[in-house]
Amino acid sequence: MKKGWLYIAAATILFSTLEIVLKEIAGDFNPMQLTMTRFLAGGIFLLPFAVRAVKTRGARIEARDFRFFALLGLLGIAVSMTFYQLAIMDANASVVATLFSCNPAFVMLFAALLLHEVICRRNLIAIALEVFGIVFIINPFHMQTEPNGIILTLLSVLTFALYGVLGKRKCAKYGGAAVTCMSFLFGAAELLAFAGFSHIPPFAEAMTACGLDAFANIPFLTGYSMDNLWLVLYVYIGTTGIGYASYFTAMEKTSANTASLIFFFKPVLAAVLAFFVLHEAIPYNMVWGIVLILAGSLVNILPGLLFARGKQAPAAEAAEKGLH
Repeated sequence: MKKGWLYIAAATILFSTLEIVLKEIAGDFNPMQLTMTRFLAGGIFLLPFAVRAVKTRGARIEARDFRFFALLGLLGIAVSMTFYQLAIMDANASVVATLFSCNPAFVMLFAALLLHEVICRRNLIAIALEVFGIVFIINPFHMQTEPNGIILTLLSVLTFALYGVLGKRKCAKYGGAAVTCMSFLFGAAELLAFAGFSHIPPFAEAMTACGLDAFANIPFLTGYSMDNLWLVLYVYIGTTGIGYASYFTAMEKTSANTASLIFFFKPVLAAVLAFFVLHEAIPYNMVWGIVLILAGSLVNILPGLLFARGKQAPAAEAAEKGLH
């Protein structure tokens, strides 16, 4: 259990720094290029964890599942993470990090709608609190953040939540690490194919004419330098590779509910780091938004944590009696 908390701490720190580091290097790379390469690196890093998860379950990936993983990669990586990277270029890192931390609430909502999972009163309260938190952060009557950044972030959150719900169907069979790894690799491959297509002159000209320069002539290897190499490696291997590996290991060592504490701490830590590193202001509406989102997360997580703790206590007492 203690090791599980170490993995939770590692994933929290890595995930909380992601938007800040991406903000630092965003100007050096095409957003599609950055998304493509970081998830390719992350998928390769997760491959041993994925193989172990599949072997542990005695499963075998079937041909039809590759089509499913391709669809999952398209939704969660090619679409959602492209929105996410574009949002980081237009909005403050702290805003993107905080709004993205609402992902578990939307996962619950989509799970109820698509998988017919039971959604209880506390789940509805949690969703309502997090939605109010989003409204406070956006502050529609006195909006200070670029609207495009907010819209792109919310699109990223919604599509990533849908990706999580659809992926849940295969997690029981193959394990979360395997499903994530395969979606990373397929998503990166799809972005790679799109990048190649973006160099076809008529298509590139059409994208440029529409003001979508990021989708035209997407580079593959440009932008790298000795100045940004360590930050790039931190994003590719650290946050995307080690971060997700720590997250899945934390779930194995503790529980999915306990591991979700990562998204409870992330908005606070990300906002503080953005303040000190990027000198981003934290206005009052942002503070109230974070408080509401934390309250929503707590309403959703706390009952499960208390239940798990209640189950562990008798087991610990029994073990102690057995020693005497």
